[in-house]
Amino acid sequence: MVISRKQESPKCDIFINQVKLKQTENFKYLGTIISNDGKTNREISARTARAKINFQKMKTSLTNKHISIETRKRALQCYIEPVLMYGCEAWTISK
Repeated sequence: MVISRKQESPKCDIFINQVKLKQTENFKYLGTIISNDGKTNREISARTARAKINFQKMKTSLTNKHISIETRKRALQCYIEPVLMYGCEAWTISK
């Protein structure tokens, strides 16, 4: 994959043992989606969706009125927030 800001990404031919490697538009590396335009929109959407799924799995505990608000906040910060915010320091900021 070639990362470029241009509308059309440049072609790059890489051969290993006379076999040409396929060029992709995006791929997942260590749980993070990397795209050829350098933007993080897909990664942010995927992280938001995963956090939402995790919240739905824990909804009964996180919305239980018999558990103190502090305990529920700590559970949210421990189990949901890391899924959402993993890698956020590398996300690009745009309009």
